[in-house]
Parts: sequence; structure tokens; C-alpha cells
Amino acid sequence: MSEPTGKYSITMPRDIAEAARARSGPSGLSAYVAAAVARQIERDNLNELIQVAEAEHGAITEEEIQALRDELHRARQQTSGEADAA
Repeated sequence: MSEPTGKYSITMPRDIAEAARARSGPSGLSAYVAAAVARQIERDNLNELIQVAEAEHGAITEEEIQALRDELHRARQQTSGEADAA
């Protein structure tokens, strides 16, 4: 079951609106914009979570970030290799 919708009026730069309309495809501009806003809300929520975690445990270092990126990269390579073997 889909969520109820409402009609809203927004203002945005014309070039951004036209680029979004060109990329929106068959789902339409409203769905494209709704998906973009949903992604931004997810990012905002993650940033809030990071702020809370850093306030409690201290700032995350660049070294920690790089180590996690490396681990994620290795996991993706492993998963990709397993998919290729199947």
C-alpha cells in the first residue's frame, strides 16, 4: 500500500528543475524529487547520529575512516568474486 500524498509548491533554480525533469523518466518529476528528498533526510539522520556518537566517544579520525573504507572495499571485492563464481 502506498503512502498518502500531498500537493506542494516548491521553488528551485530552473536549471536544476529542468535537469531533474530530463532525468526523471517514466516515474515523473514528483517521484524523482521525492526520492531525492528522502535521500537527503537519510543523510541528515546519519549526520545527527554521527554527532551524537562523536559527542559520546570522541571524533572519528581520518585513519579510522580510511580503515573502514578499506574494509568495505575488501568486502565488496569478496562479494563480487563470490557472485562471479556462482
